[in-house]
Amino acid sequence: MKIRVNGETIEVKEKAAIPDLFERLGIRPPGIAVELNGEIVPRSRHPETMLKENDSVEIVRMAGGG
Repeated sequence: MKIRVNGETIEVKEKAAIPDLFERLGIRPPGIAVELNGEIVPRSRHPETMLKENDSVEIVRMAGGG
């Protein structure tokens, strides 16, 4: 199925959850924030949050510093 990630359309498998998307993109979860269709998804809900056709996902990596 097709979804948009940070403005780019990609293909993911049917019945994919957020951790599946991380795996597909080669992302390691610590320090990652996810917004799905305009709403922040708490890290505790990533495993149970299933993606659907045409979802819009924004992934942001937290950076330290000052």
